[in-house]
Amino acid sequence: MDLSYGPEYQAFRDEVRAFTAKYADRAPRGALGGDMRDWQLLLIEHGYAARTIPKAYGGFGAAPDVLKSRIIAEEFLAAGLPMGMSGQGISMLVPTLLEVGSEEQKRRYIAPTLRGEIIWCQGYSEPGAGSDLAALTTRAIEDGDDFVINGQKIWTSTAAQADMMFCLVRTEPDAPKHEGISYLIFPMTTPGIEVRPLVTMTGRAEFNEVFFTDVRVPKTDVVAGRGQGWMVANATLKHERGMLGDPNQAGTRLKAIVELMQTEDVDGRRLMDNPALRDRLLKLQARVHAMEFHGLRLLTAGLKGEDPGVARLIVKLMGCELNHQLAAFAIDALGELGMLYNNSPHIRNGGNWQWSYMFDLGLIIGGGTAQIQKNIISERGLGMPREPKPAKV
Repeated sequence: MDLSYGPEYQAFRDEVRAFTAKYADRAPRGALGGDMRDWQLLLIEHGYAARTIPKAYGGFGAAPDVLKSRIIAEEFLAAGLPMGMSGQGISMLVPTLLEVGSEEQKRRYIAPTLRGEIIWCQGYSEPGAGSDLAALTTRAIEDGDDFVINGQKIWTSTAAQADMMFCLVRTEPDAPKHEGISYLIFPMTTPGIEVRPLVTMTGRAEFNEVFFTDVRVPKTDVVAGRGQGWMVANATLKHERGMLGDPNQAGTRLKAIVELMQTEDVDGRRLMDNPALRDRLLKLQARVHAMEFHGLRLLTAGLKGEDPGVARLIVKLMGCELNHQLAAFAIDALGELGMLYNNSPHIRNGGNWQWSYMFDLGLIIGGGTAQIQKNIISERGLGMPREPKPAKV
């Protein structure tokens, strides 16, 4: 059995490796900012970001190729370089517009979003809807050429920084709840929008409440047609869950932990030389590799036009829990240093492991809780009975 990639892919790997060596000093150090946007443009230019998005919409325009995508991820991970920008706009809205957006919406929004010129937030969750997204009550009523929106969203990531929102609203109040929803896109500077940051258990304000009071949005800014919001929302959720459980993110964390264990020591002994810690590391490494191969399976199914079904849900469920366990392991490995927080002079890596441990708890809930994911997998994938509902009084 020959498991090598072959000469074509080896040449491509050499090309990627040459790029990472040549441009490593231009890689950004922060999550946002001009240097990240410059890096994103450089990656798009060379086909290492937005690789398969058509040139007409600002992408590189390459044909899909599972092995080349894998090689890019491997080489960037090995070089310790970021793979470009991600987030609600690039990772969720762009693929949604490619799938169901109008030609005008694709040409207007995709290219500047890929370049990091438009930051997006997602208006989905509501205070009274819980995990039942279709129970949303934010209403949009017709008035001339506009919809007029009133209501509230919650747990809206980056709303305080976003330029634009993609938002679910109820436009047909008398229709069955899954059929009366529309998917609108509009600027966050639209009059009538108020954003209130929510400080979470990380100590930072990653989420926000968003209030709408007579917010006017042109009817032309609906995606896929009025009343089609549930279909569009599920297209976006598919990409959101893939983003939240991205195996490349787990691979990056694992690499950071390996470096941590090679450089940190306790009582003069490297963490990597502790057999108990090394045993836990290997177990986590096996799970990271399993997620990577599962990602390749999903990618292959997508290229064949096949629906992977519940296999996609495993990414979000297992990926978020794995990321949380990686952060927990890093804290355990650091011993008493892992207990430090905020501005301690002895804190390691800026306290990112402690922050990730708390933040990832939220991601296990966000985008559909782990319990909801397990219910869907068991009912649709394993054919188990539906979860009993409380009797109506």
